[in-house]
This record gives sequence, C-alpha cells and structure tokens, in this order.
Amino acid sequence: MNGTFRIGNLFGIPFYINSSWFVILGLVTLSYGSGLAARFPGLPVGVPWLLGLIAALSLFASVLAHELGHSLVAIKQGISVKSITLFLFGGLATLEKESKTPGEAFWVAIAGPLVSLVLCGLFATILLGTGISGAPAAMVQLLASINFFLAAFNLIPGLPLDGGNILKAIVWKITGNPYKGVVFAGRVGQIFGWIAIASGLIPLIFFGRFNNIWNILIGSFLLQNAGFAAQSASVQDKLANLTVADAVTPNSPIVSAEISLREFANEYVIGQKNWRKFLVTDAERKLLGTISVDDLKLVATSTWPQTQVKELVQPADAIAVNSNQSLLEVVTLLQQKNLNDVPAIDDNGAVLGLVEEVRIKSLLVSSAPGTTA
Repeated sequence: MNGTFRIGNLFGIPFYINSSWFVILGLVTLSYGSGLAARFPGLPVGVPWLLGLIAALSLFASVLAHELGHSLVAIKQGISVKSITLFLFGGLATLEKESKTPGEAFWVAIAGPLVSLVLCGLFATILLGTGISGAPAAMVQLLASINFFLAAFNLIPGLPLDGGNILKAIVWKITGNPYKGVVFAGRVGQIFGWIAIASGLIPLIFFGRFNNIWNILIGSFLLQNAGFAAQSASVQDKLANLTVADAVTPNSPIVSAEISLREFANEYVIGQKNWRKFLVTDAERKLLGTISVDDLKLVATSTWPQTQVKELVQPADAIAVNSNQSLLEVVTLLQQKNLNDVPAIDDNGAVLGLVEEVRIKSLLVSSAPGTTA
C-alpha cells in the first residue's frame, strides 16, 4: 500500500501504518477534544484535546487488538501473518494463505469481532462497576462504544469485512468450494457498498446535507474491495477447474536430441514460428534440457550436419508440471518463479509441450460467459 511505513513488530508480525492513518488521528483528536471542551468546560486549557488524542490512539489500539485476534488464531492454525497495517478505514491483517477448512476460516474471521466484544464488555464493566464520573467516565464509555461499533460494523455479511469472511466460510461449507464462498460474499459486499453510497448521496443531492459523506467513502471502499475479491475468486475457480493438459500450447517447440544442428535449423528455425528456445527430449520424449536459437552461433555452420542437438543442450531452468495438475497451481508457480512458461509432462514423464502464461489468459477469456472456446 502506497505511503505505508513499518514501525515495528508485534508477536513477530511486521506492523505498518499508512499515511492516511494520520488523517483520522487528527480528525478524531480535534472532534472529540472539541466535544469534551464543550461538555466539561471546567477542564484546564489543552486537556480536552490531549484527551482527544488519547481517544484517537485508543481507537487504533482497539483496531490493532481486533486484527491481532485474527492473526493469533491464524498463527495457531499454522498460517503465518505477513503484516498488520493500520490505515484510513481501520486495519488489515495480511495472511500468507487461506485456512485449510471452512471451519478454520470461520474462526479466523470471527476472532476479531470477538476480541472487540470482549473489550467492549471489559470497559462497560469498568464504567458500571467503579462509579467513575466526568471526563474519565466519558473516555471509558467511548472505548466501550468504539469496540462495540468495531464488532457490529465488521459483522456486516459482505467482503472485505469479517462478516463477509464468515459468510464465505458458510458458503464454502455448504458448497465445498472456497471460491464460490468468496464470490458470493463479494457480491453481498458490493450490495452493502451501494447501499452505503446511496445513504450518503441521497441526503447530499436532495437536501444538501454532508452528514453522511463518510458513508460514500466507506461504500466506495466496500464496493472496490468486494468487487476485486469476487473477480479474483472467480478467476481462481476457473483455474482450479482447468488442468495443465487444457493449456498445453499446440505445436510447442520440442526437438529431439538426436537430430543434427542442420536439421534443427532447417526444420524448426528457418521460416518457422519465431521460437527462441526449444525443449530437448531423448528417444522416450523425456526432457533433457533446452536449446536456444542463439546457441547455433557457438558452432561453425560447416559442422552443423555432424553436430547433434544434444551437444548444445542446457539444463532446464524450470520444474516441469504434470498434465493432471490444476492451472491454479501452475499460475502460482509461474508467479513465484517469475516465469512466462513451464514444460508439461504426462504421467510417464514424456514431454507434452509448453504451458504459457499467455495461453492461460486466453483460456480464461474463452471460458468467460458470452464467449465461445
């Protein structure tokens, strides 16, 4: 996220703050400080705004505790947490991977709201049980209210909120498909996003009121992130249902190690598709390595008829994928290794061809609604 900087670690988790965090810090400090000054005029000069700053920091401490709830449950499941980031609309715990089961996903999602509800109950107990009054009581009441709001807001059943992740886990449990859960919860999140935007725009357009301007910002945030989650899950679902065999490039660049460089040049290079690198196989079509067109420059043209391809073969620089693997696994491999293609083999180890990133994208387009393969 742009404008984000690291300030330390919490339980071994990198902790970041986005520059937008300071906007809310300032707004809450001024707003709550002004409210305290009006409500308790006897407070010394500057104290209301100091308490406002404490209130703002308490807000983000509550958000941080909420995100730690998610993170610690994820860590208990063996999922590492990449980071926790505080930003304009709250906080975000970035997990290394998804939970293995819908039940585990449910507990990761519900942990944050549960932490907020526990804190709400704790501050409510302090407020009711100690008999404090004045500005200190107002502060404790605020903390209880903040944590109740965090729990209630995040339990809205739409992504990217916790309620959306809970809904995702439920749909995953019912359908057995995690991607269908994300798509469904993402669409619900978009609906809530439009509702929030409408609740801000209607008073603004018809009555000139800016009271609900934050609803527009929050709605836009929900709409954008829910849409991205649904779209991403839809693509992952398609990839999970396609195999390597579906994506092997026709007429892939494969040559036998036994042919001469003259045959290689005449039959595979001159006047052919502009492949720059070829897979080299033995008599059983097992992968030996690769040969590049530029490698031909290493041997005098006059000796090409007597020199076999196997004499210039280079070790393959990528792990071959099996024809039965899902394309989702292949895409993950390509991204991790920063590759554009990878060799595909069958169960016997025979080379089938190349699986290219561009070919995978083409399959996704052809499988989209309203298109033909």
